[in-house]
Amino acid sequence: MLQNAPACGRGLGRMFGRRSIESLQSDAQTTGLPRTLSAFNLVLLGIGCIVGAGIYVLPGLAAAHYAGPGVMLSFLLAGAACALAALCYAELASTMPVSGSAYAYCYAAIGEVFAWSLGCLLLFEYGIAAALLAVGFSGYLGSLLRDFGVTIPAALSTPLVQADVTPGGTLLHVGTSVNLVAALAIAGVTTVLVRGVQASALVNNILVLLKITVLGGLVVVGVSAVEPSNWVPLVPPNEGGFAFGWQGVVRAASILFFAYIGFETVSTAAAEARNPQRDLPVGILGSLAACTLIYVVVAAVLTGIVPYRELGVPDPIALAIDRLEMPVLASLVKVGALAGLTSVLLVNAFGQSRVAFAMSRDGLLPPLFSRLGARVATPAAGIVLFGVVSAVGAALLPLSLLGDLTSIGTALAFATVCLTVLWLRNTRPELERPFRVPLGGFHVGDVWIGWVPLGGMILCLGMAAPVAIDVTGQALRGQVLPVLIIAGYAGACTLVYFSYALKNSKLHGGGAAPVTQRA
Repeated sequence: MLQNAPACGRGLGRMFGRRSIESLQSDAQTTGLPRTLSAFNLVLLGIGCIVGAGIYVLPGLAAAHYAGPGVMLSFLLAGAACALAALCYAELASTMPVSGSAYAYCYAAIGEVFAWSLGCLLLFEYGIAAALLAVGFSGYLGSLLRDFGVTIPAALSTPLVQADVTPGGTLLHVGTSVNLVAALAIAGVTTVLVRGVQASALVNNILVLLKITVLGGLVVVGVSAVEPSNWVPLVPPNEGGFAFGWQGVVRAASILFFAYIGFETVSTAAAEARNPQRDLPVGILGSLAACTLIYVVVAAVLTGIVPYRELGVPDPIALAIDRLEMPVLASLVKVGALAGLTSVLLVNAFGQSRVAFAMSRDGLLPPLFSRLGARVATPAAGIVLFGVVSAVGAALLPLSLLGDLTSIGTALAFATVCLTVLWLRNTRPELERPFRVPLGGFHVGDVWIGWVPLGGMILCLGMAAPVAIDVTGQALRGQVLPVLIIAGYAGACTLVYFSYALKNSKLHGGGAAPVTQRA
């Protein structure tokens, strides 16, 4: 069932071994995870993850420091890059409907060491994103409680590391507070997810419908309060670096890019979809299309109500709704924002645990991450462990740093998925593909290159470039924390691969047969 490529001999050559697609398809039938998710559930799963930080938290940061009202264009740019990647995800998900998403696709197409690297990227991306979402949750909860005369002390709702975004770059400094509220938000979501996918899907569906209703109410009421002068100029003149101008629009798009990660999370649910070949493309593309429209409309209302320079807060929607001087509506919108962020936290933790589940079944992570509970069929221990790590990040790190770190991981993961489509089209053209990327392609010699995957790779890597430039600039100015986090995580992943994963990989006969265990 496991395919050993010619490189899978002794020593380091084994790193480039590939799993056969047939073995992945076979494993999808023996995960032990119940197939309970319909196409409707998958669309809501995607919306549940997409509509969150991207509209409740990050537009304020993106508008205030980088794009101004042009944040609407940034959403469209990020959405275009994600649309191309989403089409590639849809083709791969319909061909290989397995848990693990991009990790599993890469394992079958390119090789184990690349799959390991991508899996680590996905785990990092999900973990940092959870921390970012929790920080936004903390901001909205504080705003809502203030409406009722209750104030959360700053020492309990502000991260230890704080950031000041300036035209010359982001300046980090250490304070004396800890964002305990954000950490507790992750703890609550972790508890819900441990109870099982059916309970999680029900909670998610309720939260998604609530937050969409509230956002719709904000748009209907907010349109009357829009000041068109706040949109002029749409793209403010550049003030140096990535501060406004078209450079700022692109930089803002790189921040907002990760907010579309929800469609990727749909593919991690392949092993729990009722009809994955049909339902996964519907879930991926449907959720992305709906959310891009929501993002642009709400961003237009947000920047139309509040001058963009005032939006650099973790709860920009709360700031805008307070300007309307409608206390009841303000409270309802803030409740909707909390529901939205909670649903994204829920889906984000779901996706992370399923990637780790797939890696564990392949022997690359310890059995702890694929051991299902006796009463509920969830990998509870892994969910709790990741929850603790994300909670620590939420308590200690600032919003801008969390956003940059997440976007880098997201962009690299999406670009790899686009490459995987090209690779498989050339190496396994005979595979049944219920969904194929549109628009065709061209040949360079005997190699087929599709317009959609090629465009997806270029745009996704383009989204990562401004973040990489900013992080490098910070390091040169002595702000080394982002580089230390990235280098430390990369070093840890490398150590684990050579000390554990390479020895225990089931591709090379390590460990037991890939059968899911129950605690």
